[in-house]
Amino acid sequence: MPTFFYWVWLMVKYRSFSFYKYANTGIKNGGFYGDSKLDIYKLLPQNSYPKTLLINKNDKYNFEKVISEMQFKFPLILKPDIGFRGIDVVKVYSILEIENYYHLKKVNFLIQEFIDFPNEIGLFYCRMPNENNGKISGLTLKNFLTVEGNGDETIAQLLKKIPRYEIQISKLRGEINLNEVLQKNEKRCLVPFGNHNRGTEFLDGGVYISQKLEHTFNTILKSVSGFYFGRLDIRYHTFEELERGENFSIIELNGAKSEPTHIYDPNNSFWSGQKEILRNQKIMQRIVELNLQQLTAPAQKAGFICPKADW
Repeated sequence: MPTFFYWVWLMVKYRSFSFYKYANTGIKNGGFYGDSKLDIYKLLPQNSYPKTLLINKNDKYNFEKVISEMQFKFPLILKPDIGFRGIDVVKVYSILEIENYYHLKKVNFLIQEFIDFPNEIGLFYCRMPNENNGKISGLTLKNFLTVEGNGDETIAQLLKKIPRYEIQISKLRGEINLNEVLQKNEKRCLVPFGNHNRGTEFLDGGVYISQKLEHTFNTILKSVSGFYFGRLDIRYHTFEELERGENFSIIELNGAKSEPTHIYDPNNSFWSGQKEILRNQKIMQRIVELNLQQLTAPAQKAGFICPKADW
């Protein structure tokens, strides 16, 4: 709510409810809403994201043939092409599960190879349109929803011990056997998606931001036409390899609607989170101003000032 009023001020300043579309001129609505995940993947360098296929809700499919032609291997990830907060993202193991998803969801969705790298981060990236290189303004480490067995209690009982996990029980019901008893010291990842809405714990990984990491992602993202502000969700093998640009995959790229997810570290306060959101919104404002100067004559005549980024 505190930063909402700053957003209102920006609408007044630009005399527009949709000023945010100038944050990323290469993405529909700047990536604030209605943006297709597949369209964004197409902006990325080849082999930097999972192999993906769009399924149109109005078309008919022989999914066995589709999987064979695409040389997909189970398990696979299904997700709405236009999605939000990990809703309706599922991991499937059979043709039947894909067919059920197709008939039940009735939306355009993606079939995507499952990236089994063990780690995931959220990397917030910003670049001024008049500058060659950008900055990583935040980095989030993600701990997936994982339980450890004791040989006595069921998965449901283990989940109830942790408030963050307990509220996921209703979502997991039907996906896994909640009555299963895990052996002592057996660890089981129940939700392989790095999403706060699905029980993942977010930790502030700002100490891992390095010049080497910034150089790697500047090289990758400068080639993404019209992208200046947003968050990448990245699966990777080791951090050292990620810094070198090896053994990683960009699971998603989000634009103007992106949150600096490191604010959700349990050690961070509410007000520190508000401060960080406001800092990123001010960065987005500077990007919008410069893009307006470059793209619209009225913006140039209005004499908008776009200072050099103060990171």
